[in-house]
Amino acid sequence: MSNLFNSLQDQMERQNLVARSGGARAWLQSKVMNMGRTSALTRDFSRQDNSFQIGKMYFFAYDPLTKKTMPYYDRFPLVIPIEQYADGFLGMNLHYVPPTYRAKLLDKMMDVASNKRFDERTRLRVSYELLNGSSRYDIFKPCVKRYLYKQMRSKFIRIDANEWDIAIFLPVSKFVGASTSRVYSDSMRKM
Repeated sequence: MSNLFNSLQDQMERQNLVARSGGARAWLQSKVMNMGRTSALTRDFSRQDNSFQIGKMYFFAYDPLTKKTMPYYDRFPLVIPIEQYADGFLGMNLHYVPPTYRAKLLDKMMDVASNKRFDERTRLRVSYELLNGSSRYDIFKPCVKRYLYKQMRSKFIRIDANEWDIAIFLPVSKFVGASTSRVYSDSMRKM
């Protein structure tokens, strides 16, 4: 996965695209449309962690306990954890909204970033109370999901802040029970 992110970042630099700009995001979105393979993401062992930090971004494989009663779910979430519990955590699965909305939500949350370096130490200082208490973050509402550790089917795959713009455009969601377009449609009604 490091090679994927490094390759895309190098290509952006050669195109003279400024990271986090509208032009860079449009280029990334068009570039990654056919990269829907999760295997490259799960093979990078240097990014795999047994634990997580609130406000960082992760991929992981997941098999919900209550999947038989759920209309649909994502087996490969892209999550920013916002609360930790003894048996799991609450997180924002960004796959539940279209990529352009993911970018808008990240932009709005940059004012609560721990630093402006956007490196491996950067995290978002977020909580459910902060997000729910401001209409500024309404996009987060359909993304909030509860995850249980015992239902995880992989380690956490860490995405550093300088790669968030790439990760949000990767088409690697694995929805079961509904198409991505139905998930997006349902999510839009919740905002």
